[in-house]
Amino acid sequence: MLPSPSSPSPARWFRTLRRTKSTEQSSKLSLSVCTELLRKSQEALASGRTLREEFRLSQLEALVRMLVENEDEFVDVLHKDLHKPRFETVLSELILVKNEALFAVNNLKKWMNPEYVARSLVTSLDECFVVSEPLGVVLIIGSWSSPVQLNLVPLVGAVAAGNCVILKPSEISSHTTELLQRLIPSYLDTECYHVISGGPSDLTDLLELKFDHIFYTGSRATGQQVMQAAARSLTPVTLVLGGKNPCYVDRECDVGIAAQRIAWARFHNAGQSDVAPDFVLCHADVQARLVLALRSCLLQFYGPEPRHSASFGRLVNAELFTHVRDLLLASGKVAVGGEMDEAEKYIAPTVLTDVLESDPAMQQEIRGPVLPIMTVYSADEAINYIRRKEKPLCLYVFSSDRKVISNMMKCTSSGSFCANDSVLQSMMVMLPFGGVGASGMGSYHGRCSFNTFSHRKSCVLRNTRVECVTYLRYPPYEDRSLSLMMWASSLSRRSQGWCQLL
Repeated sequence: MLPSPSSPSPARWFRTLRRTKSTEQSSKLSLSVCTELLRKSQEALASGRTLREEFRLSQLEALVRMLVENEDEFVDVLHKDLHKPRFETVLSELILVKNEALFAVNNLKKWMNPEYVARSLVTSLDECFVVSEPLGVVLIIGSWSSPVQLNLVPLVGAVAAGNCVILKPSEISSHTTELLQRLIPSYLDTECYHVISGGPSDLTDLLELKFDHIFYTGSRATGQQVMQAAARSLTPVTLVLGGKNPCYVDRECDVGIAAQRIAWARFHNAGQSDVAPDFVLCHADVQARLVLALRSCLLQFYGPEPRHSASFGRLVNAELFTHVRDLLLASGKVAVGGEMDEAEKYIAPTVLTDVLESDPAMQQEIRGPVLPIMTVYSADEAINYIRRKEKPLCLYVFSSDRKVISNMMKCTSSGSFCANDSVLQSMMVMLPFGGVGASGMGSYHGRCSFNTFSHRKSCVLRNTRVECVTYLRYPPYEDRSLSLMMWASSLSRRSQGWCQLL
């Protein structure tokens, strides 16, 4: 094995990754221009147009039209940015966003309706309900790894909830960012929704502006920066962060099916995914069978020369190539793949064995087509390993033993959990998706996106004809009045609640 170059820290690597030539070449927006866009959005919000159901529906339907009418352009820019195959673009980017938008269209009326709640004897003649109102002007900061869906799925939720939006896609996926900046003003309201490319060279400047909510997808290092800036103005945040997603392969499972599903999840988009399995934990005798099955899958997926396959992508830039190469060379032993071409930013689908917990590939997020396999001797050991680490965004287990699956799910904490498949849980509009602990806070998709970008306001409309009851709460206080109030306003144990005094 070649001597391993020193790997940069994750924070330093992500800072380097963000400084690309495309940033220098793009038209940067000054802070004053961003301030003006924020003011324009606030005025549009104050006009009340986003409160109307008809307006929200028209914007969501326009977003769907934008994707349908410009499908070829989206395919083209994602190929330029990531060498992404059309199949992957349509399946994991365009369809996912269209499903989110159409789901919101179909359910918007129900989501916007007041939600009435149970009443006590004291409030039996009153109206008690919750209304969802827009948070205001929200900032959405998207990621480069899936630059259409990671920008537009949060946008769907913000639009459905009636907010104005300033969208900042990543400068790293520059071709996709330029397309979004050109298309969105052609389809969506130009006073309510704005796309900035480049923006202030330092994200800190943009974060100094006072938004009503910040939604960020990306690295933990930048996520910390976003949260620190938001804390100064008490701005709520949603953070969807990366990390090390574990995948446990049990002795009792169909190794062939596991290999297919793991290989697809790990190596689609050339491994540039926040939700793919980042490493595998398995028993030594399972590892031997799994490596053979993975080799067979990769041959079937990409042929003997993945470099020439139209189904395999490239890394987004030279900085990421260097990062993945350094992790690969400094960790374990190459069992499958390992070929590289720096000029093409190409790294073959690679499986590493003999990986140690101390290896760089087990310490840093990989974000590339490399899959380390580390040996454990039982499901309990795998659980203990996962519990020692930061809580991941996703956790996967492959087993035909329901007890193993149940124990893995109950004894660990993760943003999402999937048994006997990978990535699927992050693509389902009916399931909330988000991190926990170091992998983020808050969630989105479907109704959860609407709730994320809404304030759920409690409302009580009281009737003045019940003063014969409520007068009991006024001084001078008497024990008899307290007893009557407790009887009228307490919940029973069947309701699993506690005394509510008015």
